[in-house]
Amino acid sequence: MNYFKRLKDLREDKDLTQSDIADILGTTRQQIGKWENGVQMMGVDKYIKLAEYYNVSVDYILGLTDIPRKLR
Repeated sequence: MNYFKRLKDLREDKDLTQSDIADILGTTRQQIGKWENGVQMMGVDKYIKLAEYYNVSVDYILGLTDIPRKLR
């Protein structure tokens, strides 16, 4: 799975909008769209913040594993 597809899937699984995630990450809805479409990559700090928010590993977000491995 492409990392950008996983970003969108995680967001949609929580019934969140791109604007909701933009607020959480301190960015714009347009930027979220670029990340979810694979046009640009996020910085490491954003991946960490999303992993904490969704309670999954960064490896899961990046598509390196299909096991969410919830954070403790």
